[in-house]
Amino acid sequence: MQLTKDGEIVVIHDEHIDRTTDGYGFVRDYTLDELRTFHIHTGKAEAEHIPTLTEVLDLLKDRMQRGFRLNIELKNSIYPYPGMEAKVHDLVESYGLQDKVVYSSFSAKSLETMRGIDHDVEIGMLDSRVSDCLYKLKGGCGANALHPYWQGMDLPKEELEGYTVRVWLSGHLYPEKPTCGRLDLQALEVKGITDVFLNEPEVYLHDHIQLS
Repeated sequence: MQLTKDGEIVVIHDEHIDRTTDGYGFVRDYTLDELRTFHIHTGKAEAEHIPTLTEVLDLLKDRMQRGFRLNIELKNSIYPYPGMEAKVHDLVESYGLQDKVVYSSFSAKSLETMRGIDHDVEIGMLDSRVSDCLYKLKGGCGANALHPYWQGMDLPKEELEGYTVRVWLSGHLYPEKPTCGRLDLQALEVKGITDVFLNEPEVYLHDHIQLS
C-alpha cells in the first residue's frame, strides 16, 4: 500500500510509478485523480490503472468471506506515511474482513503502531533473513508471524517451531515476463517454511482451473 498526495490508499508495489506505468515520479506526489491518468500496459486491448484498496476489497471480498486471505503490506519503510495504519485498518474493518487479512511491513515501528490499533489482527515482520524477523518480533514490534526472503532461512527448523513463516520471492514482477516455473514446495517446508507469497500463483493451479 502507498498513500497518494491527497491521502488515498492505492495498491502498488513501488514508491514510484516509473517501472509499472507510462508515467514517472513518486506516488506520494500525485493525487488519486492524477494517478488515474497513467496507464499500466498489460498487452490487452484496454490498459489498466493503479487500483485503490477499496477497489481491491470490492473485487476480493466474496472470496475472502469464503476463506481467501489477503496480505496487505504497509509500504512505509522508505517513505513514512503518517496515519497509514489507521486508514488501512479502518477501511478493512468497514468491510468486516479483519480476520481475513495479514498486515506486514519492513518497518517494525509501523507494525507496532498497527498492533496498538488492534490487538487481534495478524501481523507479519518482513525482512531479508528469518533471524532478523524473529529478533524484531521478540523485540516487541507486535508481529506474530515471520515474513523473510525465501533464501534467507538462516535458522534451523527447530527454532521456528510454533511460528508462521511466510516467505517472499524476488523477480518476475510486472512488467517482467512470467517464467511459468514451479518451486519445490516440499523442499521449502523442510526448512520450516509454512506459507509462500507467489508472483505467479496461477501455475500452481490445476490445468483445468483458470483465474477469473
